[in-house]
Amino acid sequence: MSTEQPFTVGDADANQPTSDQPTATDNSTTQPTAPSGDVAPEPSPATKSAEEEDEPRPSAEDFGSILDQFEQEQSTLQEGEVVRGTVVGITERGVVIDFGYKSEGIVNQNEFMENGQLAVKPGDEVDVLVKNMETGEGFPVLSRADAVRLRAWDDLEKAFENDTPVKGRVIERIKGGLRVDVDGIPAFLPGSQVDVRPVRNLDSLRGREIEAKVIKLNRKRSNIVLSRKAILEERDAGRKGDTLDQIEEDIIVEGQIKNLTDYGAFVDLGGLDGLLHVTDMSWGRLQNPGEMFKVGDSVQVKVLRFDRGRERVSLGYKQLLPDPWETIEERFPLGTRMTGKIASVTDYGAFVELEPGVEGLVHVSEMSWSKRVKHPSKIVNPGDTVEVEVLGVDPKARRISLGMKQVQANPWQTLGDRYHVGARVQGRVRNLTDFGAFIEIEDGVDGLVHVSDISWSRRIKHPGEVLKKGQPVDAVITSIDPENRRMSLSIKELEPNAWNDFVVTHKPGDLVKGKIARFASFGAFVELGDNLEGLCHISELSEDRINKPEDVVELGQEMEFRILRIDAENKKIGLSARAAAHDEPIVETKIYTSEAGGGMASLGELADFFPTKNSESSDES
Repeated sequence: MSTEQPFTVGDADANQPTSDQPTATDNSTTQPTAPSGDVAPEPSPATKSAEEEDEPRPSAEDFGSILDQFEQEQSTLQEGEVVRGTVVGITERGVVIDFGYKSEGIVNQNEFMENGQLAVKPGDEVDVLVKNMETGEGFPVLSRADAVRLRAWDDLEKAFENDTPVKGRVIERIKGGLRVDVDGIPAFLPGSQVDVRPVRNLDSLRGREIEAKVIKLNRKRSNIVLSRKAILEERDAGRKGDTLDQIEEDIIVEGQIKNLTDYGAFVDLGGLDGLLHVTDMSWGRLQNPGEMFKVGDSVQVKVLRFDRGRERVSLGYKQLLPDPWETIEERFPLGTRMTGKIASVTDYGAFVELEPGVEGLVHVSEMSWSKRVKHPSKIVNPGDTVEVEVLGVDPKARRISLGMKQVQANPWQTLGDRYHVGARVQGRVRNLTDFGAFIEIEDGVDGLVHVSDISWSRRIKHPGEVLKKGQPVDAVITSIDPENRRMSLSIKELEPNAWNDFVVTHKPGDLVKGKIARFASFGAFVELGDNLEGLCHISELSEDRINKPEDVVELGQEMEFRILRIDAENKKIGLSARAAAHDEPIVETKIYTSEAGGGMASLGELADFFPTKNSESSDES
């Protein structure tokens, strides 16, 4: 089978005439010459083909090399590689990217969304990461976010190697420091690296864009540590020398609030930080520096102290304003009444702001005439407007004493109009002490019932034995002292004098009936009548020797007793149950124990005692 040879211009065999083909000079085949002015005839197909063959054509080898080059370029694209492409369209599937591959790739639209809007359009060039070259749907899958992340990692590595700063936004506060977003990559900023000085309120930096240096980077572990402190130190190093040369005490300088703490604010003076203490911010009371300043504020301050060797500067803000305490005595004379606002409340009183920078103290005892104030917060709260009177002014100590009750009616000044000595009053036991009970007669007016004025005959060591807090009682006024705000009361004045009646009708040696009221280690107290008691010493309870009175008598037991002694001076009655069973005279003698005080011995006891002693002497001899 023969094959056709390609026709080429200049083939010698093809141009040779044959016997069957006419020659170029053959008149029979020669075309007539067109007359002048006529259109030239179209060239013959043979002539036209010959002209086209004169133009160069790519050979089969040229097409092969182009195909090889294209395939080689396609084979160089690998998954995980970042390439630059052009946006050629936006469809429901995503953003179509031409990145030099045989087919376009697709990126999810969400990766181009900013504030709810698509931030890309056809024609934009973007960097994308090849995630998958071949998919079941026939197009490569690309990622814009991964490309940005990888590019950011590359930039971070370069910044780490070259010691250049990077920018990021503080996302949140975490344990030990802050989390910072650097082009989509989370980095850690330790608290010690936030500033050249410790920052207590790290939350104040949330949302701020900062500049920092990468001091540690581990790409495999996705670990990045930043230092903002290093940037600040480098920035301040150049300005610090100039500031130190210019600064001196008592000059006014301008700076920027760099950091706020509980005790003050640090002011950047130009590479050198000065401390503006909270007490130097205002002439008045300031609880929180954040009430006056915030980070970033520009402020003029006065240099109060400067330690060049330690590079420490103390600043003042209130020193630029007039001191209100210099003319305090002229503006607030004693007795002046005015209104103010409660600035703060403490356990001992309340501070009242009279004007900006001037506060006075109302002590808890000066708040009310008529109320027992347990805590100032029971009467006033911060922000309340109150009327006060100036009680004292001390410009050197910068103190003003105020009173609230002085602008109210004093119930003690009119006490004499309502009460008089000898009047019977009703009240409530407000408080009990070792020496007596305070009875509240009306709001703000208390009277004292001394322990000796509770009962005529009963010996009471503590008022709590017969009175309770809150108990209503009747009493008689025995004295009134309005100037010193004192009133004396007596409960026993309302009762008959049982002691006097007893002394008149009884004498030592008489028999009386009584009821065991209570026990003591040294004997038993016997109730002889209303508010009248006597003591039966333990030695007088029984003929036998006993250790405890409970061994022979019981509470409430009624018995007969013989009166051993009546002590009118101390209002004591000594009794004997043992002597009641014998008809014997009573010896007026004072043989007591330290506890009993009113116990005494009978004649029979003394008679038994001395023979015993004599018989012992006879035996010894």
